[in-house]
Amino acid sequence: MTHAAHHFLPPYLLERVASQAEPGLGHLASRTLLVDRHFRSRAETLDLPEASAEEGQPLRYVYTANQEQTLPGKLIRQEGEEETGDITADEAYAGLGATYRFFWDILGRHSIDEVGMALLATVHYGQDYVNAFWNGTQMVFGDGDGELFNRFTIALDIIGHELAHGVIGHEAKLIYQGQSGALNESIADVLGSLVKQYHHEQTVEDADWLVGEGLFTERVNGRALRSMANPGTAYDDRILGKDPQPAHMRDFVVTEEDNGGVHINSGIPNKAFYLAAMALGGNAWDAAGRVWYVTLTDPRLPEDSDFATFAEMTLQQAGHLYGALGREQQAIRDAWRDVGVDV
Repeated sequence: MTHAAHHFLPPYLLERVASQAEPGLGHLASRTLLVDRHFRSRAETLDLPEASAEEGQPLRYVYTANQEQTLPGKLIRQEGEEETGDITADEAYAGLGATYRFFWDILGRHSIDEVGMALLATVHYGQDYVNAFWNGTQMVFGDGDGELFNRFTIALDIIGHELAHGVIGHEAKLIYQGQSGALNESIADVLGSLVKQYHHEQTVEDADWLVGEGLFTERVNGRALRSMANPGTAYDDRILGKDPQPAHMRDFVVTEEDNGGVHINSGIPNKAFYLAAMALGGNAWDAAGRVWYVTLTDPRLPEDSDFATFAEMTLQQAGHLYGALGREQQAIRDAWRDVGVDV
């Protein structure tokens, strides 16, 4: 099964760097955009290793591209082997494992496809490649430029986010355009954040609710790529510009860029999830996370779902799981209404 590639950095951010940064950095951003457009135009058909036959046990394979653009590259670590000493490869291996552990422990999901799909990652992709992506069969990580962006294995939620795109592709197949595309991005942020929170044993109050914290170098005036708690506040930088995400439907961005604003408008459902999780307290994966996941895997969820359709289905699922008119359903209703989605 193949799916279109999903990249962590949105094209508008790389375009900004390409136009605003000094020539060296601008060139790297432009080169990354060319690579990304190539992958956005097609899906990969890599032959995967056999799936994990044991439920609860991942099968991980980490490769290096050695700064080339050949996938998957040279195998340097597989399931059960010791650390390589290459921090990027070992972070990728650990991140794949932490994501699988969340899928299995909390969602009862045996890998991306439910039947033990092998988890593959390629590191050191390209020359100073400034992105990471899921190409339908594996994760791919660039090393960053060292000036604005660190290595893309540095943040666990980046790994969780991209693997979540694989789950979304196997389940809802949300069309990557407009509001359904923004939901696609938002659900990947939700699951990526939950992977991080579960791994660090964080409650909703402990969590930073940042996506991609650590990715920016000290040169950048920013905390992360996105903030689920306060969309639009993650960064405000001379080169990168200001975080453009809205937190409410009144500020919804109408654009033809970025597949109709999929990385921008995802801030609205992100905020709704944050508000619901905070209202319910405890661990975000317990009630709010369960409702979002069950909604994602509901076969009735339309591929072209808009925010209102998804919101209504979360209310239905909250009622099924926790009882109609219960605190869970009310918290979720209030959260959607607070971001301007009327349910």
